[in-house]
This record gives sequence, structure tokens and C-alpha cells, in this order.
Amino acid sequence: MDKPDHKSSDDKQAALFRAFADNFRWEDVSLLAYKEEGSAPFKSITRQVLFKDDALRCELRYFEVAPGGYSTLERHEHTHGVMILRGSADVLVGDEVRTVKTHDLVRIPAMTWHQFRTKGDEPMGFLCMVNVERDKPQLPRDEDLNAMKANPAIAGFLKS
Repeated sequence: MDKPDHKSSDDKQAALFRAFADNFRWEDVSLLAYKEEGSAPFKSITRQVLFKDDALRCELRYFEVAPGGYSTLERHEHTHGVMILRGSADVLVGDEVRTVKTHDLVRIPAMTWHQFRTKGDEPMGFLCMVNVERDKPQLPRDEDLNAMKANPAIAGFLKS
């Protein structure tokens, strides 16, 4: 996996065109850390902000999760729209766990627990559209985790 760049995520966000470079990188788009280390549990994931425009009131981002990696188990007040561009993953959304693959779509409603965990030996990459202004993620408390683990499918997902 490439190391994150240290440029601002707002660098050149108003560009009209951005060429696809290679290996799921785009011209003039910084490769960023997923989150600040130690802020929440996650493993082997990066992000790129492809479009951010206040007039659109949304931000389009590309996340890539290396084999064996996962996003943070969290929820927010905002909704996400996700399209898988490469690889596959098991995904928790609310009380469902599904396997997703290239070109599948995932809608994550507001205040819904969610997490992506890669499958196989290839990276899993996805586009994610969110509001430009959004709240900070909420991490599960012990009672939230216990409630989720009451569902055998979620308990198995969380153990993997």
C-alpha cells in the first residue's frame, strides 16, 4: 500500500478534470491517512478526496483497504452512499452482514453501525459520497457491542 501524502485534503479540489493515473490513484489528488492514528480502531486503509465543492454540498472520496484491513466500526448522523470499485469485503450495516464486490452499491443510513472488512488477497476500494459538513463518528460502547453480538451473524463478523 502507498504511504499517505502529507498535503492538505483541499489541494486542487476545484479542478474540472482529473485523469486516472494508475493503481487507483488520480492526478493531483493527495493520498491521505484514513484517520488520525489512535483516534479509533482501523487497519490498513487510505483515502483520497476526489471532489469537494461547497456548491455540491457533498464530497466524493475513494477509500482503499489493504488485504486483512478494515474500517472503523462506527455510526454518524449523516448518510453515506458507497460504490465498490475493486475487490470484495464483508460489510456490516445495521443488523445485516453482506459480502460486497466490484460495482455493488451500499447505502448507510444515518445513525447506523457500519464497518467494511476486506476478503481475500486483493485490496478493496470504494467510492463514498457524504455531506461536506458532517458530524464526527460515534464509536460503540460496551452495551452497543453486546447488543450487536446478540445477532449471531454480527457476532461472527466482529470476531473475524
